[in-house]
Amino acid sequence: MTEKPYTIGEWLEIYQDGVRTPRDLIFQLISSLNPHDPALILSCPEWFIEKQLQQLEKAENKSLPLYGIPFVVKDNIDVKGLATTAACPEFVYIAKENATVVDRLMNAGAILIGKTNLDQFATGLVGTRSPFGAVPNTFDSRYISGGSSSGSASMVARGIVPFSLGTDTAGSGRIPAGLNNIVGLKATPGKVPMQGVLPACKTLDVVSVFSLTVADAEKVLSIIEETADQNIPPLFVNQNAWFRNGEGLPKLGIPANPLLDREIGYQKAFENTVAKINEQFNMTTINMGLFEQVAQLLYEGPWVAERFITIEDLYKSKPHTIDLTVKKVIEKALQFDAITTFKKQYELEDLKKKTQEIWREIDVLVVPTTPNCPTINAVAEEPILRNSELGTYTNFVNLLGLCAIAIPASISDSGLPFGITLIAPNGFDHALVKLASILENDNTLFLGKNLRSKLPVDQLHSSALACKSSIEIAVVGAHLKGMPLHYQIQNSACKWLETTVTAKEYRLFALANTNPPKPGLVRVEEDGAEIEVEIYQMPLDQVGAFLKQIPEPLGLGSIKLQNGRFVKGFICEPIGVLGAKDISEFGGWRGYLKHG
Repeated sequence: MTEKPYTIGEWLEIYQDGVRTPRDLIFQLISSLNPHDPALILSCPEWFIEKQLQQLEKAENKSLPLYGIPFVVKDNIDVKGLATTAACPEFVYIAKENATVVDRLMNAGAILIGKTNLDQFATGLVGTRSPFGAVPNTFDSRYISGGSSSGSASMVARGIVPFSLGTDTAGSGRIPAGLNNIVGLKATPGKVPMQGVLPACKTLDVVSVFSLTVADAEKVLSIIEETADQNIPPLFVNQNAWFRNGEGLPKLGIPANPLLDREIGYQKAFENTVAKINEQFNMTTINMGLFEQVAQLLYEGPWVAERFITIEDLYKSKPHTIDLTVKKVIEKALQFDAITTFKKQYELEDLKKKTQEIWREIDVLVVPTTPNCPTINAVAEEPILRNSELGTYTNFVNLLGLCAIAIPASISDSGLPFGITLIAPNGFDHALVKLASILENDNTLFLGKNLRSKLPVDQLHSSALACKSSIEIAVVGAHLKGMPLHYQIQNSACKWLETTVTAKEYRLFALANTNPPKPGLVRVEEDGAEIEVEIYQMPLDQVGAFLKQIPEPLGLGSIKLQNGRFVKGFICEPIGVLGAKDISEFGGWRGYLKHG
């Protein structure tokens, strides 16, 4: 255990002895923040921190997955009672509610300590387009940090917080990770809720996660993710499965002729990385032409009009307050009409179909996160050109509905970090994370900006992925391990994932006249309790047969867990609990059978 905690695991460990508390360490951390740090737009006021700590102390639950863990969010993500500026002071408003992702992290025990700098209105990949100042590269201040989520990446790379949230439309959650030697996880569009996030391109945006390790990124994703954003049409099937249906190693593809910056050593770094990966996995070269055509649509097509929608009122009333480069990019929206928009949508759909042929050849695309790392001065001289170059391997990903994770690969000969990004079809998020962890384990890089060497405890220790597409099922009574109907779970080829509890929003009833005896779980508006459940992974092709075995008044519905996420599970119709015995005080079916 290091004196200064860096990862989520280290922060949790430091609290275990009870000597050091979140109250002690969080206020100590805040007092150490530099008020002139360009990465930080807002350090949370004392009253706001105090409110969070009181809520955490009231819970008295050190088992919360993010108990007392500090984090920051990009300042286009709403936090109730705090200002959202999107790096434009004249645009500022006070958020009336937390973004859903912030709520879920706080419910899991995390403590928000600040809001971070960004390329204004999340328009840019450089980290320099902000009136709050350019965020420099953490390894060499002459170079850019990457954007638009520059501040969130910088805070993690320097070990100030173990994780942070950014957003990613064109690469903003990956490029800053690659340029600062950290992990940047961008889920499948629709997998993470976007309520309370100021849009850049509403149909494409994804909240991203920055962390020092792949394991920490997955931990955060597991807390904020959901099956699909209700405000966006389902874009993916949640595979939750290993590649190639669990049969053999995934086949990887790499760009056929990557043109990378030789002067700073990126070309050599990528060649060395590919050679090392090729020792474990089968690799094939891929013509990137189709992906390049998709990438051009993002800023040269009508999707830029979505950026205009967010700032339309400001553009009309105070256009001088908008960063000149951001304004130039967004003004392109004015040249598109409805006819052009539909034509470009048809073009994108055609390109999507053509790229499916590539995904029949490979499971994962491995690309350099960026082809170069320009200096801050170089970006100032040619801001749009340098930005365009940075997005070579990122701009196409969200338009195609893909998932991606950027991971450190090496330190180049110039001393600058070099990273790679793994890209996979929609829904393969957790499989991609597992692959990233395998590759992460193959290098000896220090964490972040030379914080410390990697340790075995930093590695991913998640449950094995299913061999088939699956969903998570929560069982609460007769299907628990050792109970009379557990054989139905076993016959459905389920895998046990964890034993946990529901959110404190449920009552449990012992149903009358059921054979074998069963409970009924009902969600209530008040006076709820936490109820023990077991979570299993069930192959999708088994769900239908399993449903047929469930008698009324029971059924499968959505159950909210303690950490705020929802899974499918056993629920009971309200009519079924009429005359039934309320057994919530026992905390679950096992407790009732033991003491009831």
